[in-house]
Amino acid sequence: MMIIAPSTRLKYRLMTQQDAALLIELDSDPAVMRYITNGQPTTQAQIEQFYLPRLAKFTNPQQGWGLWHCSLIDDDAFLGWVLIRPMNFFEGDMDERDLEIGWRFKQAAWGKGYATEAAKHIAEHLAEQNKMDYLSAIALKDNLGSINIMKKLSMRFLKEGVHEGPDGPVDAVYYRKAL
Repeated sequence: MMIIAPSTRLKYRLMTQQDAALLIELDSDPAVMRYITNGQPTTQAQIEQFYLPRLAKFTNPQQGWGLWHCSLIDDDAFLGWVLIRPMNFFEGDMDERDLEIGWRFKQAAWGKGYATEAAKHIAEHLAEQNKMDYLSAIALKDNLGSINIMKKLSMRFLKEGVHEGPDGPVDAVYYRKAL
């Protein structure tokens, strides 16, 4: 199982099916869900019936794939997660050397650099393990916060396109970094 050492302010572990309450808590904030579901909170039933089974499919502790639980070192407060999985995992043409990175953090954690710190730290760890050739990310075109994090990770604009999300197709931007 892959272990990722703590970064400056945060510690990490892979999330499991037992973390449903944390996922519900995070996804219950309309501001957090603005660019994911147009602000609709995710229900407990959706977490249990859709998101947890989906998480189980792409979690691979040996490869470091899954949702990385991010919490403060000081008080263990859950802040959010960083996603790592092969690009196009659910589209049938996944590439294990092109890893998708994503993040979702509580509103209280915004603007403090936590998402950037976590994403950068986890990506660097995977790169050191020779787990990927590319790091890729997807965001809605209006999600300037996520796009800013992508740029801080030295990712470059790749293309605009339609992304098939859980709630249907959305206009998105794709960023990538070669390693």
